[in-house]
Amino acid sequence: MKVKTKGSKVNRAWINDHVNDPYVKQAKLEGYRARAAYKLKEIDETLHLIRPGQLVVDLGSTPGAWSQYLRRKMSPKSATSGGAAARELNGVIIALDILPMEPVEGVVFLQGDFREPAVLQRLADEMKGRQADVVVSDMAPNLSGISSADSARIENLVELAVAFAQIHMKPQGALIAKVFHGGGYDHLVKRFRETFLVVKPFKPKASRDKSAETFLFGQGLKSS
Repeated sequence: MKVKTKGSKVNRAWINDHVNDPYVKQAKLEGYRARAAYKLKEIDETLHLIRPGQLVVDLGSTPGAWSQYLRRKMSPKSATSGGAAARELNGVIIALDILPMEPVEGVVFLQGDFREPAVLQRLADEMKGRQADVVVSDMAPNLSGISSADSARIENLVELAVAFAQIHMKPQGALIAKVFHGGGYDHLVKRFRETFLVVKPFKPKASRDKSAETFLFGQGLKSS
């Protein structure tokens, strides 16, 4: 005998929402690995950040939808449907995640924990002395459900992304980082304002209404 549980109802509701999600359908149509591509696309089209010839670092890249978007944007005249590698990449994209990622042609992928100094050094080495034009971070920790602990983990990752940008990004460069409303959010906004000349919060339409996620944009490093 099957017993209906609240959890199973929630799962079915999520699956139903996911299957009928217009961004999920669009991602399949255009060859993106995840609907998350449209979050970065909207941010980029609003702020005009990604251009051919840049060095872009993609933190928390798996499954690779953001790297795919970057690849297409930095490959002028490439096909928009499934043609991420239709033309030669003009620029450098370095992606990093603790989880494995299927290759995206032209994208350098490093697997490792961004919180570990040795992994940060590998990333810096791959940059070969160059500084990033743009750093994008979709990093998020595995959430435990304990609010205080989860907030601390999220803060730590965003703080590390900001610290990385301060060292490895051009003075006029830009950082986009995923954050979550709740404990620690105000502190992260304050940290951005202390670090960047221009700071804007951004909630893309592709970010689900029920989600607490938003993105912080910072551009132009303040001199220390």
